[in-house]
Order: sequence, then structure tokens, then C-alpha cells
Amino acid sequence: MKRVFGTVEMVFDILYLCIAVVIGCILLFMPGHTNARILAGIMALVLAGGDSFHLIPRIRTIAGGESESLNTALGRGKQITSITMTIYYLLLWHIGVMLLPAAPSQVWTCLIYLLAAVRIALCFSPQNKWLDRYPPVSWGIYRNIPFFLMGIETSLLFLLHKFDMTGLGWMWLAILLSFAFYLPVVLWANKNPKIGMLMLPKTCVYVWMLVMCLSL
Repeated sequence: MKRVFGTVEMVFDILYLCIAVVIGCILLFMPGHTNARILAGIMALVLAGGDSFHLIPRIRTIAGGESESLNTALGRGKQITSITMTIYYLLLWHIGVMLLPAAPSQVWTCLIYLLAAVRIALCFSPQNKWLDRYPPVSWGIYRNIPFFLMGIETSLLFLLHKFDMTGLGWMWLAILLSFAFYLPVVLWANKNPKIGMLMLPKTCVYVWMLVMCLSL
């Protein structure tokens, strides 16, 4: 049974990366370019590129059972993914701002950049122990506090202006759902690895977010 679930996860991860890359290329290279569409294409490729650093070693682990030899790659991949996800939300924020009839106060953009800088700085701290098999939960919480606040701020932007967001009216809900699936993993996956399965619906939500961007 464990092998079956591993195979399902492997196929799921490969499909996700392929779909994200294809959507990114469509947004960048298909006719009908707008600044928001181009930024969404970059965002999709940043998402796929960053996640690949973690998912490709994970796929290799499932396919070949090389968990020990790939521990370093898996740990470093999680660190890179954490940073690129921060960049993803910065890009998503700017897409939302571009779609507004009037730009919001610069204070909010400065705030989201401040949160991103804090998050990235925390990701570089050696206290995260990225290469350990069971890194400390406390640092997982620390580095995700500014990330969660970025998500709340971005979600509020899309919620408060959902009627101005052509095709992205449900982006606020997708953001909230992504964090609803992600936070239990941060808090409890070390104690109960099965909770890590919540990353699958979280990934589906990110695909939904990218599909919404096709309407730009």
C-alpha cells in the first residue's frame, strides 16, 4: 500500500511540475500579452522552478529508494522552495495591484516587501537545520509567521477588490485554502507524517491559482 501511495505521489508531482511550466509558457508566449499576464507567466515558472528543487529529489527517492543519499538535496530543496514561494507571493501582489483602477497606498507594498525580507532572512538562518532529517518545528513556525502575514495581506487585496480582478475574483479564497492546507503540515507533520498528505490538495490549489491567471 505504501508503494502505491508513493507511486501516486510521484505521478502527481511530475504532472504538477509539467502543468505549471506549460501554463507559465502559455502566459508568456501566447498572443494577448499584458503586463499582468507576463508577470503571471514569470510567477508560474518561479513556482515550478523553485518546487522542482524539492520535488525532483523527492521523485528520485520514491522511484529509487535513495532516501539517505538524497537527504541533502531534499533539505536544500525545501530551503530554495521556501524562498521562491516568498517571491511567488510578491509577484502575485504586484499582479493584483496592476489590476486595480487606482494603486493602493505604497505603505502596503512596503509592508509586504518587509515581510518577504524577514522571511527570506529567516530561511537563511542555520538554526533551520534544513539538512536534518527532522528539523526543529520551532524554526518552521518562525519563518512561516511573516509568510502567513504575506498571504493574509495578499488575500485581503484580492478580496476587497474582487470585482476589479478580471478572472481572479476567487484568488483570495485560493490563497486562504493554500495556507489552511499548509499550516497543519508546518505544525504537526514531524509528529504525524500522514499530515504531509495535505500538501497534495495545497498543490492543487496552486494549480487553480495558475489556471485563473490564464484569464488575464
